[in-house]
Amino acid sequence: MRPRIALPADTLAEATNIINERNAAFAPRPAIEAVVKAGGVPIIFPSVDPEDVGDYLDLFDGVAFLGGADVDPTFYGEEPHEKLGVTYRKRDLFEIELLKQAVAQGKAIFGICRGMQLINTGLGGTVYQDLSENPDMTLKHNQAAAGNMPSHHVSVDPTSRLFKITGARPYVNSRHHQAVKQLATSLKVTARADDGVIEAFESTANDQILAVQWHPENMYKHHAESKALFADLITRSRKVAEQTRK
Repeated sequence: MRPRIALPADTLAEATNIINERNAAFAPRPAIEAVVKAGGVPIIFPSVDPEDVGDYLDLFDGVAFLGGADVDPTFYGEEPHEKLGVTYRKRDLFEIELLKQAVAQGKAIFGICRGMQLINTGLGGTVYQDLSENPDMTLKHNQAAAGNMPSHHVSVDPTSRLFKITGARPYVNSRHHQAVKQLATSLKVTARADDGVIEAFESTANDQILAVQWHPENMYKHHAESKALFADLITRSRKVAEQTRK
């Protein structure tokens, strides 16, 4: 049974003369390919009215919240910082509601970069709008190296599920200027960079949620730890499929 993996779409905001590409919904090709290679069936969900999220729930077993624009800080009770990047509130509204209903339905959940921040926000946590707000940040978290190359190491909690997937000290890529600040109470930190920036978390009560701050979809072809993260999503999603698609 191949589990179905929802990929909530980004929106093409660039100006274009091609009418069918204006505000087009899309998912990054590397994420699509990583899901397929791991054994899943990717399904791209465009951002729609949050009231329509319930109609999506029977269509997927797991969901990967992907990278993209900054999450609107008003969702965690803050006004925009001067270094806040581009936001897209329509996507935030849709994904936060999709997250909440996916959690309630027991779907497998994976977060990547913005997706990690979105999950934390949706569950009641906060985000550094820019890492300049964090006085302890010393590493380069927005690498100059090519995006499919590793940039810095992270240290993984040996008691975590993530440790079984990536080992103690994975070498990861890094393309973010924001990061988790206050963690939602239903989550626990499972990896940090050497300057203390939170690089991964997972759910405390079960194996439903796992999220990382780096981009494994850009590294899975040549890095076993990144490939293993998608394999874990498929394994967790397959369990959901076996329980719900009988």
